[in-house]
Amino acid sequence: MGDRLAAVTAEPWLDDDQQQAWRHVVDLFMTLPSALESDLQRNAGLSLFEYLVLASLSEADNETLQMSDLAHRANSTLTRLSHLISRLEKRGWVVKRPSTTDRRVSTVTLTAAGKKKIHGAAPGHAECVQQFVVRPLSAAQLKHLGEAAATVVQNIDNARE
Repeated sequence: MGDRLAAVTAEPWLDDDQQQAWRHVVDLFMTLPSALESDLQRNAGLSLFEYLVLASLSEADNETLQMSDLAHRANSTLTRLSHLISRLEKRGWVVKRPSTTDRRVSTVTLTAAGKKKIHGAAPGHAECVQQFVVRPLSAAQLKHLGEAAATVVQNIDNARE
């Protein structure tokens, strides 16, 4: 807590290099999700959020996750995720049911139709990621970007605890 208090009372302004780096990060946050969203909508009829949820389920053991785990993976609130899961159920892509081990917990399972949808969307999405993120960077730049992003996310997670 002392370190955090010291950080709060320190000079808050960014120097020129920090300001430039920060503006590039903001530009990335604003442009990349929009570009990915547009591509997914156009080529797969999915939002980025829908894609992330279906992909998370496709990568899970038995293609099933508890709602709370799925919300964490999709960086979503349970309420927002619940609304999405209802829409995905209507499309036949997922099934939500009470857990067999704890009736207070709900699980979500990817259906065969959901698996077909995510497997159909994945190659185009991977190409889009290659085009916008992977190919413009050297292997070292990509590694550093991934490490830097992981550090920032971990810092935010730690601050939430």
